[in-house]
Amino acid sequence: MDEEYDVIVLGTGLKECILSGLLSVDGLKVLHMDRNDYYGGASTSLNLKQLWKRFRGEDTPPEQLGSSREYNVDMIPKFMMANGALVRVLIHTDVTKYLNFKAVDGSFVYNKKKIHKVPATDVEALKSPLMGLFEKRRARKFFIYVQDYDENDPKSHEGLDLNQVTARQLISKYGLEDDTIDFIGHALALHLDDHYLDQPAKSFVERVKLYAESLARFQGGSPYIYPLYGLGELPQAFARLSAVYGGTYMLNKPDCTVHFDENGKAIGVTSEGETAKCKKVLCDPSYLPDKVQKVGKVSRAICIMNHPIPNTHDSQSVQVIIPQKQLGRKSDMYLFCCSYAHNVAAKGKYIAFVTTEAETDQPEVELKPGIDLLGAVEEIFYDTYDRFEPTNDHEGDGCFISKVRRICPRHLPPPPPPPSYDATTHFETTVQDVIALYSKITGKVLDLSVDLSAASAATEE
Repeated sequence: MDEEYDVIVLGTGLKECILSGLLSVDGLKVLHMDRNDYYGGASTSLNLKQLWKRFRGEDTPPEQLGSSREYNVDMIPKFMMANGALVRVLIHTDVTKYLNFKAVDGSFVYNKKKIHKVPATDVEALKSPLMGLFEKRRARKFFIYVQDYDENDPKSHEGLDLNQVTARQLISKYGLEDDTIDFIGHALALHLDDHYLDQPAKSFVERVKLYAESLARFQGGSPYIYPLYGLGELPQAFARLSAVYGGTYMLNKPDCTVHFDENGKAIGVTSEGETAKCKKVLCDPSYLPDKVQKVGKVSRAICIMNHPIPNTHDSQSVQVIIPQKQLGRKSDMYLFCCSYAHNVAAKGKYIAFVTTEAETDQPEVELKPGIDLLGAVEEIFYDTYDRFEPTNDHEGDGCFISKVRRICPRHLPPPPPPPSYDATTHFETTVQDVIALYSKITGKVLDLSVDLSAASAATEE
């Protein structure tokens, strides 16, 4: 360990492992350490006994739930957009060879107190019960514009410069109603709030286009894919990638201390009396808690059920987005459901998550509108976690810290803060943090122009 590295990575959460793999592929000398004796950190998957141990303080779940070994409950459950940034990273690094994917059955939105399939094309718009006859025609014209839009073809712009025109101005051209804007902005473009409306429309159009193209990718009921056996294999897959390119991994390394020179710049890390020198440190905030600040809190419920979410066409895997306005909230609510079909639960069992940015200190009350949509629930666990963001000057101190969170299971003391993820049930915002950190560390833009056909996903037979 007593040698010098380009980057020392502390913590094996998903973000840290992706970056460790990317940096190793780039030829950097990487040392990756974790105080735990397992990979994944907050991104780990738990079997049934581990789930009970974490949230109930004992490891004896009810027998009717089936074998503990049949469960792989992801602590950060997020679907992947089929043509999205994470899939591109997986292909770019060839990590797809370590994982098997399956298409997600459904993508839905809550509107006017009902669950509806999300329409993403002009054809689906005409069939959708979300809109009346005249609104369907207006929406169809909007979707045709999005489908035909090509940044390099001025004819497809219809005289609009999307770098100057706001999303609100673009939408007004088509005269769309507020409820239509709501599901397009939140369930297709996947914006977290309505700030996008007053920003340049280019990103908004590209997001809707990405959704539609991902939907067409596997001809399934949604634009999403998910690994068989859940996300627990992802951190290890990137760890294997890093090792192939010369990265060194050390688990169960307690008391990792970052050292700084007289100018406040990171120069090394010590653990168990050994010191490794480095030029840069990448870590989750539990290693540098004085360099982050709290920026919010997420409320979450984890539910075990014996049926799919009602009104989702019996989907065995599904996302439902509840836009903020539908509940009179400031932030959206998300429903995630996966099942034995993806080998994450015993036969006939479903795992559902309900998450939202916390606006109160009462998760049971705050999450009730989402939980009510699940139908009968066999078991339910509540927790909250704080979200943190780095406050340091990475150019000055050489420390690169992922956005962070702290899990606080109800009735149990909070552990130290592990790597962070927002309330969304998709990876698009998470990967943007990874890409941004990569650029800050290397000074380069990550090239994700890849052959998307290199990744495949099974669909329901």
